Amino acid sequence: MQEKATILSTSQFHKDVYTGLTDFPKHLSSKYFYDAKGDKLFQEIMDMPEYYLTNSEYKILDKFKDEICHVFFKDSEEFDLVELGAGDGKKTKILLRHLSLKGIPFQYIPIDISENALNELEVSINNELPSVKIKSLQGTYFETLEQLCKMQHRKKVIMFLGSNIGNLLHPQAIEFLRNIQELMNKDDIFFIGFDQKKDPQTILNAYNDSAGITERFNKNLLARINVELDADFDLNKFSHWEVYDPESGTAKSYLVARENQTVRINGLDLTVAFDAWETIHTEISQKYDDKVVLWLADKAGMRISSVFSDENKFYKNYILKKRI
Repeated sequence: MQEKATILSTSQFHKDVYTGLTDFPKHLSSKYFYDAKGDKLFQEIMDMPEYYLTNSEYKILDKFKDEICHVFFKDSEEFDLVELGAGDGKKTKILLRHLSLKGIPFQYIPIDISENALNELEVSINNELPSVKIKSLQGTYFETLEQLCKMQHRKKVIMFLGSNIGNLLHPQAIEFLRNIQELMNKDDIFFIGFDQKKDPQTILNAYNDSAGITERFNKNLLARINVELDADFDLNKFSHWEVYDPESGTAKSYLVARENQTVRINGLDLTVAFDAWETIHTEISQKYDDKVVLWLADKAGMRISSVFSDENKFYKNYILKKRI
């Protein structure tokens, strides 16, 4: 067991779990939701009737695929279609298929921290769209994108779908956008989804579904710590809780201890005490409107070039370019 702990001590997962569970208030990063089981649970979440985000963006891409692909390829030769956090690629395949049918030359480069998700995506692309050139890259967004920029100098269309930027508070989102902007050339495009402010109950339902899939997804983070760090979290002693502040547009997810308890994490040589009703903050999901997106883009040195919305205005995809 000591040998395993030594190996784990070099991982970022080890360090972040230790920091998060010894901090006050306690917190864990949502990026660690996505192991093999977490990937499958999130695919189930995307199929839930309450989880409007996936269907809204899917409808946008399907309805406006011709306009979007025209912007991607305008005044360009072969380009790299780089997707950050590609996941299962369900929505992206709409654009990949349309680009292929139009005979537009491009290479698809999905980037994801989950090697499992990339392997499954590559298999499905090769089976469903064999004419698409795919080169998957495993790693963190900026390190991998920076390496790619050094290796290839074609036009880049960088995609960040699913309103994943919503996992960042505004100062972090500005830093994220600025980092993207600094890696873009003047003709490059950033295509990004932003979930919009709407009826607060609609938002709460999306993150607290009646079937309990989101609860299992959040609790899977504790199950992952049990397996990878030899811990003894009892998942039944924690509840999933979601709140939404319509003023700030911030939804927050928590795991709440249902009773006084201690958890032993052997891989960290750590014992963590929980008071009854103490929380572990696991995720934020920020919601936006046009004014906020314009402000974020401006602060990051970018400008809005085009906007695409679903019919309910639940969700929007923006094309951002460098402000020159």
